[in-house]
Order: sequence, then C-alpha cells, then structure tokens
Amino acid sequence: MGRDSFLGTIIVALVLCVACSVLVSGAAYVLHDRQEANKLRYQKENILKAAGLIRPKNSEASEYDSEALLAGDFSNKELNSLFESRVKKVLVNLEDGSIVDPDEVNYDEYDPKEAVNNPEQSKEIGPEVNPTPGVDRRPKYQFVYEVTAKGDSEKVEKFVLPVYGKGLWSTLYGFLAIDADGETIRGITFYEHGETPGLGGEVENPKWQDQWDGKLAYDDGGEVIVQVVKGTANPDNKAYTVDGLSGATITTKGVSDFVEYWLGKDGFQPFLEKHAKS
Repeated sequence: MGRDSFLGTIIVALVLCVACSVLVSGAAYVLHDRQEANKLRYQKENILKAAGLIRPKNSEASEYDSEALLAGDFSNKELNSLFESRVKKVLVNLEDGSIVDPDEVNYDEYDPKEAVNNPEQSKEIGPEVNPTPGVDRRPKYQFVYEVTAKGDSEKVEKFVLPVYGKGLWSTLYGFLAIDADGETIRGITFYEHGETPGLGGEVENPKWQDQWDGKLAYDDGGEVIVQVVKGTANPDNKAYTVDGLSGATITTKGVSDFVEYWLGKDGFQPFLEKHAKS
C-alpha cells in the first residue's frame, strides 16, 4: 500500500481521529473536578456580587458592604470564608413560600436544573403565564441565599434569588438580590448565558448592573413593578425602571419578563411575603 494511496490516507485520518478523541476525552475526565469547582466558585462570586459583598473594579456604585472584597484581588480562601460567614442557603417550596426541612430534601444532592426534567419535581409554565420566562418548566423547590449581618448570623439583611429565562440566543442564569424587607432590589448578576458580546452580553456590564441598586420591586398593591425598558428610562419612573441594553431589544425584554416572573406569585413572592422583615 502506497503512502499516498487513498486507503493510506483514510487509515492516517482514522488514527488521528481516534488519537484526538482519546486526548479530548482524557482531558475532560481529568479536568472535570476542577471545572466543577470553578463553576461553584463563579456562582459564589455572583451571589456575593449581587449582595454587595464583592465590589467590581469598574463599578460606579458608591455603597458596598464594609466587608466587600475587591473583584480579582481575593483568594479562594477569602471568598469561601466570606461566603460561609455571611451566606446561608435554604431550600424554598415555591408553591407556598415555606422553607423545606433538610431532612425532607438533601440540600447537597438537590439540583434545581435536574429537577426541571422530572415532572414530579417541577411545574409546567404554560403559554397563558404573563409574563413568561421563556422556559417550559420550573422546579418545585428552589434555593434562596440569605445574606446575614456581619457578626450576627440570625439577622438577615438580604435575600439572593436565583433567576433565569430566555434572552435572544440562550437561557440566562443569574441572581437577584433584594433587601430583607422584600421591597428594594440591591443587585443583579449573571453567571451563565450565550448572548451576543457587546449587545445582549452587556448584562454582565457592571455599569448596567449598577442601575438595579435601589429599584422598587413591587407597587403598593403587591404587583411586580420593576422592569427593563427599551431605550432610556423615563426620569419620572426611575424608581422602578432600568435602561434597556442598546441594540439588544429581545434580550432586554427577556430579562424584564423573567425577572418579573420570578418576583411574582409563581416565583418567590410567596416566600418574600412569608419571610420578609419589615
């Protein structure tokens, strides 16, 4: 068989394909634990950032927690120490807002993303829901992160709520922080999405995220009032509106809709009504 023959070319190509597959699979296996650890770290960062416990370097917001870490200037040990001392994870039944006993559901093993694929652990979001988050189902239980006061683990200062929904190209996953009174939003972050960089991807821009601090979540009647508008918010409505993302109309509407959904009666409102501190 000649070196340049058709059969020889096929054999070389097959050998290269097999070798590359083995290398890629091996790398994925070896790096799996590290990748999962990095995902967990990034989620913790975003929870702390939404709660004002991490201060982005290019953020223009002036008020941050006295313990706030400067983004990029802290170690894993410092991150974990702050998280463990100030954040408590609880599992919430979204139907009635009650906190699920850890003896009933193992907090360490429960995964809301996996629960969505189990009809017994999730609820269908039908087309009649308005606003819709753009996804078909939501989990029956969802985690809430209680941010406590420095030196007082019994005093809850903020709740950090997981939020997600459809943008233009992807499902966006993030966290929304709200004061313990259940009325005033304190921050929003996104840790996973596939939106267009420079357009919908600007949901990660600290300057845009800074706008959320201080916005009212509900009106006097308990209806969700906060919204992301197309273009620039009207000065008369600044108390509850956020400027839209330039050139990203669909992402803007998606974020506005799924934030409204998760703050509503089918999301975390029953929990906030039951556990908010006046």
